[in-house]
Amino acid sequence: MENFTFKNATDIRFGANRIDSELRDTVSQFGQNILLAYGGGSIKKSGLYDRVMKALDGLNVVELPGIEPNPKIESVRDGQQLAKDNDIDVILAVGGGSVIDAVKLIASSKFYASDPWDLVLDSNKRFEMPQVPVVDILTLSATGTEMNAGSVISNPDTNQKLDTFGPNTPAVSFLDPTLTYSVSKWQTAAGAIDIFSHLAEQYFDTAQNNDVKSGMIEGLMRTVIKWAPVALKDPNNYDARANLMWASTLGLNGLVGTGNADEWTVHPIEHELSAYYDITHGVGLGILTPHWMRFALNADTQSLFADFGRHVWQLDGDNATIAQAAIDATAEWISSLEVPMTLTGVGIENNEHFEAMAASAVSVGHLDHGFVPMTVADVVALYEASI
Repeated sequence: MENFTFKNATDIRFGANRIDSELRDTVSQFGQNILLAYGGGSIKKSGLYDRVMKALDGLNVVELPGIEPNPKIESVRDGQQLAKDNDIDVILAVGGGSVIDAVKLIASSKFYASDPWDLVLDSNKRFEMPQVPVVDILTLSATGTEMNAGSVISNPDTNQKLDTFGPNTPAVSFLDPTLTYSVSKWQTAAGAIDIFSHLAEQYFDTAQNNDVKSGMIEGLMRTVIKWAPVALKDPNNYDARANLMWASTLGLNGLVGTGNADEWTVHPIEHELSAYYDITHGVGLGILTPHWMRFALNADTQSLFADFGRHVWQLDGDNATIAQAAIDATAEWISSLEVPMTLTGVGIENNEHFEAMAASAVSVGHLDHGFVPMTVADVVALYEASI
């Protein structure tokens, strides 16, 4: 187990219908000028928008609608201008990971005089400036952004999708599982795969004897495996939605990555796919993950894959047999969520950009420091195997 520091200051408000009685006081403690950010029209169709506006009645609310999946830097630029022009005191994000990711960068950008893309290219600048507090109401269980300091922002002009980190996590996150009842099967499945992938990225690590984090991850993996199919079959099942939501939050709030040694692998590789082709992130992860596992399985990693098989999939046998069976079980579970299992299935039919994508993934993602190091040629081969 490596040395680590862990701190997370996000105030979690978990449970049904808490926004009606708690949102106003939560937001107004930071000031009267609120930037309300959200995505498409789903929060209006569901009635959530009206509930939020009722709770904020009497406060000065400026709206930033239309934040897209794989959030684009243009939305951040629009938010930066609104935050400056209206002297915003607090930003309220209502939506999934894309909305919250964009808002975190806007929270820094209010105090930045130039293009906020600079803050993506160099996150260190964000630690040198004040931050607007962020409050969020989560409507999709997937990214874990509701309790961490990271964002992933896309720039279509440069075909880049990059991580950026700030000094603060959201101040308060409202986690109401009932707000995810209306999430489509596609997004429910993609979100569950994203949660599972976050856990796998942190589970498969070379740090030795890190049993505390491994045990937590194994339990969270079993939770996602169990409840994702239930949520797909019965979208209004509270227990399914609640377990997925809390697993999402715990999966990427920093706790289960403590004591790790390696960089992530599958996420940087997938970020290139969604940067170039704007595909659904979780679906891309589901396509790539089984292929990466097969690449990563070798004599040195076999015992950890066997642990994965025994403790997550409840498999019996010798290490070699269990390791391979665990990968097969993972692929079968992803497929059972009724998402494409090939790049062709999401409209990527040739290798036109694979070399450039692989080079960027290796460089930006530091894949030479992954659980099993990868070269550009390795990543190209992974893309090609996924077609």
